[in-house]
Amino acid sequence: MTGPAPQNLFDPLFARGPDPWHFESSWYEARKRDMLMASLPRPRYASAFEPGCASGFISEHLAQRCDRLLAWDGAQRAVDYAAQRLRPYAHAQAAHGWVPDHWPEGHFDLIVLSELLYYLKEDGIERLAQRCRTTLLATGSEATVVACHWLQPFKDFPLGGARVHEILHQHLQIPRVAQWRDADFGLEIWTSNPLSVAQREGRRA
Repeated sequence: MTGPAPQNLFDPLFARGPDPWHFESSWYEARKRDMLMASLPRPRYASAFEPGCASGFISEHLAQRCDRLLAWDGAQRAVDYAAQRLRPYAHAQAAHGWVPDHWPEGHFDLIVLSELLYYLKEDGIERLAQRCRTTLLATGSEATVVACHWLQPFKDFPLGGARVHEILHQHLQIPRVAQWRDADFGLEIWTSNPLSVAQREGRRA
């Protein structure tokens, strides 16, 4: 398995409850989540994949913007919590899986990588980027990858947020159309259609 075993890292955290990082009460997390959702270049997607979904705080927002959602996590307790959060959405499923060693079948036109990549080694990120590229290009339609990661020093994980985004960009080989960075986190968007949102609507020549 590439990187630390997810059950060893996360199952003890989720044994304490569904929100070990206090996502629900944090303005930082709410703001980051809203910025991620607002950054998506399309209003709706046919099929989205979110590996490393944790308890599903982003997943429930994605479920409102796609026709099908598959949310994965390496910790079974997190999957159980995410499944509860996604219960109102019949088209959304939470399941156990850890990328890049495992990968779901089917096509996705949106893949969301949030606070996940620094748990992988560099070769794992390269493999994940290749899997994303293969899956997205096979859809035959416009496809999007979103990455959002903490930029502050991260104890025990030498690949910080900035570096994992560099590795992802190098191996995705898909146009990067947006970047946001502040003191805390970085958010980047890659899509097979490089037109801006305004250009899609004919607001620019």
